[in-house]
Amino acid sequence: MEGRAAEDVFKDFRGRRAGLIKALTTDVRKFYDKCDPANENLCLYGLPNGSWELNLPVDEVPPELPEPALGINFSRDGMPEENWVSLIAVHSDSWLIAVAFYFGARFSFDKNERMRLFKMINDLPTIFEVVTGNAKQSKDQSGNSGRSKSGGVKTKAAKRSPPPPSREESESGDDDGEEGEGQGEFCGVCGESDDGEEEFWIWCDTCEKWFHGKCVKITPARAEHIKHYKCPSCCGSNKKHRA
Repeated sequence: MEGRAAEDVFKDFRGRRAGLIKALTTDVRKFYDKCDPANENLCLYGLPNGSWELNLPVDEVPPELPEPALGINFSRDGMPEENWVSLIAVHSDSWLIAVAFYFGARFSFDKNERMRLFKMINDLPTIFEVVTGNAKQSKDQSGNSGRSKSGGVKTKAAKRSPPPPSREESESGDDDGEEGEGQGEFCGVCGESDDGEEEFWIWCDTCEKWFHGKCVKITPARAEHIKHYKCPSCCGSNKKHRA
């Protein structure tokens, strides 16, 4: 880790978190297949560069960093896949917090620095919320309509226009609108919200989640030719059901 400030630990946290979310969403089929119960005790690690790996636990006691949940592969076939993935998401959240506060203790963060770190972490939805689709959503998103706003470009497949606001909504003042804008949308892959940057998003017609175009490898030009978009996770689920 380059620095020893709360921002540096948070950067490490975000990288590891992105890797874990990728394993449990877009790479879930690959992750599931690798978690063969016939293998030895496996742990799911999120790496600072945004990737993930399944590996055996380290031999050192105590380890350099806190260790993830051990033997996640053993319970794979003992419960519905959705419940299994959700349970791993919860344990992954716990591990991320443990790693972040390990660095905080190692770098001698005082009360204020720990609070700053926790505030940055707490502003993101948990992995469990992203995986289960329970991340806090705006009114526009829960209404399943595409929209454009100053913070970024939103599209439901081929840039369908949102319905005009009702007279009641128009006359209700700015309070409700500001509340919706403040909540923002969260990407179903990386879990990041609309941070005010001009960015292309796309809506999955199956799971009804928003995704950064770059996270699902869809460009605006390609989206124009998609009638009903299915995210990688939904496509993987369909393949499994057909198998």
